[in-house]
Amino acid sequence: MTQPDSLLLLCRAGFEGECAAELTELAAASGFYGYPTLERNAGFVVFHVQAPATALQLIETVRFRRLIFTRQWFACGAMLEGLDPRDRLTPVAERAAELPKCTELVIETADTTAGRELQGFGRKFASAVAPKLRQTDLLGKRGQKADWRLHLLVLSGRDMWLGVAPVRNSAPDPGGIIRLKFPVAAPSRSTLKLEEAWHWFIHKGQWEQRLAPGMRAVDLGAAPGGWTWQLVQRGMFVTSVDNGPMNPDLMETGQVEHLREDAFVYQPSKPVDWMVCDVVEKPARTTAMVIEWALNGWARDMIFNLKLPMKQRYAETRTCLERIEEALGDAGLRWRLQAKQLYHDREEITCWLSLER
Repeated sequence: MTQPDSLLLLCRAGFEGECAAELTELAAASGFYGYPTLERNAGFVVFHVQAPATALQLIETVRFRRLIFTRQWFACGAMLEGLDPRDRLTPVAERAAELPKCTELVIETADTTAGRELQGFGRKFASAVAPKLRQTDLLGKRGQKADWRLHLLVLSGRDMWLGVAPVRNSAPDPGGIIRLKFPVAAPSRSTLKLEEAWHWFIHKGQWEQRLAPGMRAVDLGAAPGGWTWQLVQRGMFVTSVDNGPMNPDLMETGQVEHLREDAFVYQPSKPVDWMVCDVVEKPARTTAMVIEWALNGWARDMIFNLKLPMKQRYAETRTCLERIEEALGDAGLRWRLQAKQLYHDREEITCWLSLER
C-alpha cells in the first residue's frame, strides 16, 4: 500500500496562509517537517510531509482540536487530475485501494462560491461511487466500526482529492461545518456564532450541566441581543451591557437586565456563570479584558471573539492566546482554553475559556 504523503486542510477562504502556518508550526513541534502549497481564496491547503514520515503518522499525532484555522483534514496522495467523465469510478477505486479500510464515505467541497455550486454533483457522484467501493470491498458495510473515514474533495468533475482521516481525530461534520438553522425569533444572525461555539466547545452530554436554566450570565456588547437571545433560550438570567438598544421582545422575557455602559468598564457586583463577548475591538484589548475577568473570578466560563487584523493574523492569534495562558499561569489558576475559527466567524476567531475550581 502506498502511504499518503500529504495532508489536505479545509479552511475559510482567505485564511489559507494562517491555516498553513499553524499546521507547519504544530507539525514541527511534533517532529514532522514539510511544506505547504496553497492558492489564495481556494478554501484549502495541501501540506506535503517530508519522508521518511508519512501523512498518516502526522494526522494521528497532531491533535485536531488544537488547530484553530483548519475546519477539516485528511491524509492523501496526489490529486486525481483530468478524470474522464465516462469513467471516474475506476481511478477513484484504484486510489481507495491504497488507503486504510473505511466504512464511511464523505463527499466535500471547498467553502467557496465554486465549491458550493459543486455540492449537487458531489451528492450524485457519492451515490455512484459508494456502491462501487462496497462491491469491491474497498468500503466496509454501513454500521461497521472503523478507525478511518474516507474523504473525497471535489474541485470539479475532473479534479478531486481522495484521502482518509481518523474518525477520532477529525471533524465529525462534512467540511467541518456544523449546519445550524437561523431561529427567526432571534434579533440578529450573530446568534448563530454563540450556538455554534457551544456545539464545538461543549459536548452535548454536558449541556444540561454547563448551560443550565437559572444560571447567571453577562453579555458584553450585547445589542441588539443575538447572543443574549441564546442565553435566554437556555433559561439563564442575563445582564446585557451595551450603549445601544436591545430588542424589545427580548426585554419582555423578564430574564434580561440592560445596562447602558461601556463593556470594557463594566464590572459585575458578584461572580456569574457565563460571560460572553462579541465586541468589535482590537484583539489585544479584548484579551486584556478577558484576563481581568479571569483573575478576578468574575465568571467561570467565557466565550469571546477576537477580531483579527488584516495582516499578521496568525501571529496576533498566538500572541493573544499566549498572553492569557501566561497571566493565568502566573496567578496559579487552572483553566481550559480552546480557540476555533468557526463557520459563522468572519475576520475573527472564537475562544472558550473555562476556569477549573
